[in-house]
Amino acid sequence: MATRKVKKRVKMSKFERLIYTFAVVLAVSAPLTIVFSKATLAKINFEVEKTKKEISTQTKTNESLSMKINELASLDKIEEVAKEQGLSYNNDNIKNIDE
Repeated sequence: MATRKVKKRVKMSKFERLIYTFAVVLAVSAPLTIVFSKATLAKINFEVEKTKKEISTQTKTNESLSMKINELASLDKIEEVAKEQGLSYNNDNIKNIDE
């Protein structure tokens, strides 16, 4: 007679199923989380570099405008504009006030 092998099926407890399910979810979600975080980090780094470039450009513009203000506020420029407007420099009309 041929003997049939009887396979015993081992029943898993609810706790074991929970552990296995947790392990599978962790194995699937960990790489996805890593990829998502790397993509987010790359996007933020790109925005930081873009902002640094904008700051640098604005700083150069501010320096240029500051130099232009200093140039326009110089005594020579003020005298030139005054002469163009028909004004003259009279030292007798200048009064110093000392406190």
